[in-house]
Amino acid sequence: MTTLWERTGGLTGLIQSSLPPTVLVISNSLWGVYPAIAAAVAAGVLITVLRAVRRQPLRPAFGGFVGVAVAGTLAARSGEARDFFLADIWWYCVAAIILTLSILVRRPLVGVIWSAMKGAGLWWRHDRPSLRRYDIATAVLAAVFAARFVVLQGLYEQNEVGWLTFSKIAMNYPLWALALLVIAWAVRRADHRLGYCRDR
Repeated sequence: MTTLWERTGGLTGLIQSSLPPTVLVISNSLWGVYPAIAAAVAAGVLITVLRAVRRQPLRPAFGGFVGVAVAGTLAARSGEARDFFLADIWWYCVAAIILTLSILVRRPLVGVIWSAMKGAGLWWRHDRPSLRRYDIATAVLAAVFAARFVVLQGLYEQNEVGWLTFSKIAMNYPLWALALLVIAWAVRRADHRLGYCRDR
């Protein structure tokens, strides 16, 4: 799970992902929506450049920059700061649905993605304990996305830009930490089962 944590950017990635929306809220309160959008996008560019200079993995930064650029475009088109969060809100909804569907078709995405990363195949689909653990891990991840969608969508409807930023950041760390703990448990138990079956 260390590899998975690193691929998502680790603690640094989580902190950096909080910077553009924070800059947006502060700038919006000082100068208005369009300067705020420009400042948030500039923060995304700065993060990408800093990671490149430090020779850190660019995948998390590039993904974050694309997200900020899309968010900035949506907000600029409507002229409303709250639309900076619109892409994230609907991404959470879509992700929750996809994760839930993957459980229903007996291909929980946590197991599918982990197997693809390791090149281990989908052997666990025929091992009930492993399948059940991956179901649980995928369900927890779906619940994380669903919770973020429900909370942020409600704040979006109320046009609470400051609370949107606070909730996005506040829900990020504890919910992802919980999800990663459950995913780590599922992966380790499944890997243990694979080793046990091979030794028999």
